[in-house]
Amino acid sequence: MTFSAASELHTVPEFTYHVTWSLFSSRENKMATYLVCFVLLFSIVNSLKYDPTWESLDARPLPGWYDEAKFGVFVNWGIYSVPAFSSEWFWWQWKGQKMPAVVDYMQKNYRPDFTYADFAAMFTTEFFVPEEWAEMFQDSGAKYVVLSSKHHEGYTMWPSKYSFNWNSNATGPNRDLVGELAAAVRAKTQMKFGLYHSMFEWFNPVYLNDKDSGFKKQDFVRTKTMPELYELVNAYQPEVIWSDGDWEANDTYWNSTNFLAWLYNESPVKDTIVVNDRWGHGCPCKHGGFFSCTDRYNPGKLQKHKWENAMTIDKFSWGFRRNARIEDFLTIEQLLSQLISTVSCGGNMLMSVGPTKYGTISPLYQERLRRMGQWLRVNGDGIYGTRPWVHQNDTVVKNVWYTMKKGATETDVYSILLEWPDNNLVKLGAPITSSDTTVTMLGYPDKLMWTAGAGGKGINIQIPPLSVKTVPCKWAWTFKMTGLQN
Repeated sequence: MTFSAASELHTVPEFTYHVTWSLFSSRENKMATYLVCFVLLFSIVNSLKYDPTWESLDARPLPGWYDEAKFGVFVNWGIYSVPAFSSEWFWWQWKGQKMPAVVDYMQKNYRPDFTYADFAAMFTTEFFVPEEWAEMFQDSGAKYVVLSSKHHEGYTMWPSKYSFNWNSNATGPNRDLVGELAAAVRAKTQMKFGLYHSMFEWFNPVYLNDKDSGFKKQDFVRTKTMPELYELVNAYQPEVIWSDGDWEANDTYWNSTNFLAWLYNESPVKDTIVVNDRWGHGCPCKHGGFFSCTDRYNPGKLQKHKWENAMTIDKFSWGFRRNARIEDFLTIEQLLSQLISTVSCGGNMLMSVGPTKYGTISPLYQERLRRMGQWLRVNGDGIYGTRPWVHQNDTVVKNVWYTMKKGATETDVYSILLEWPDNNLVKLGAPITSSDTTVTMLGYPDKLMWTAGAGGKGINIQIPPLSVKTVPCKWAWTFKMTGLQN
């Protein structure tokens, strides 16, 4: 028995009830009834098949782990980490766009006949210890990690059968970088492992030939894009596929819906996999799993669909840059503002770090990761597993964001302040208190004193005098409120 994901599944419980109750009507056989109900329902749900249409695919529920996670680390690493100049779009900026600064850099520092492929031998990764990376990412508070398996340059970070000598096992480090990090993440942490994959390649002649045909030909999709995706899923079983490089052609050229139907119906990760929305021109913010929409997407207001803010610590690049300045990097206060506002509005944040060609993560990236972890160890209760509240921002005070958790008997509301209040007095306009309201500060052991705001609207929370040693954290403070009327 099969059902379209968008059609008849809602009728299953009623159908099961009538069939089984007619078979077992006596009180003595109720347990048998429940068992048959369970078996039938389990059988029907497990036979559910998604059709290769957006109507059907978009109806698939997002696996619950993703919304619970809230925070992930994005690892952008590839041949572009060798020149480590300008951005990960270095090859295109040099040979496609012909950006003057990049052209000048190459003319001054490399021989005239130097090619981008020559960088591959310098991608050595000799200091890459995947177990150290895995533990570092987990210590940051991340619940999932996404590694770039292939960027638009076409170099695969695994020994792909479909990339000949342009892969990490054949040219460069002679290592399966995807496989090594996947194994370390699963052996050393509780994080989920995911992969970024670019659908197109800037200078691949097969792709350019398809493009010249107005994408009537699909030779590149048939021989490169799709074989790579199936290979990645079957070999490494990622729980995130972060697709990109789709925008020049529509989803029918990329054969996206057929791949996603296989991914949801038959793949080894069909029950846990999540995907984004970059599956062809016109798809972002419209079709797919979670919506990534645009780079660094943070709308600042509640969204109807689950979304992700994929963003960078370096304001100008997803990868490592040797010419970056200290002011080019977001501060911990700015990173926390991004995380908190994202989660308050129903999103996840995927924060990019750029490793070096040697396989190291620079001390500045490490410091930001460590500080994120320090903050989340104190304040994670207001982030992980939360849902948007009735308010995202406060109605009176700026730089205040709300999240909430619903328990069996009560709702916990979290108010996260980005700025320390004057006179240790927090004045909030959105909460409506009751006689049962209690207030605590995450990381502080005692309950806090509070009074209702004027006219019974809002709440005034008094923070006791705190020393440098007793204040729970250095940036962004979380107040947990129970027993509110809203």
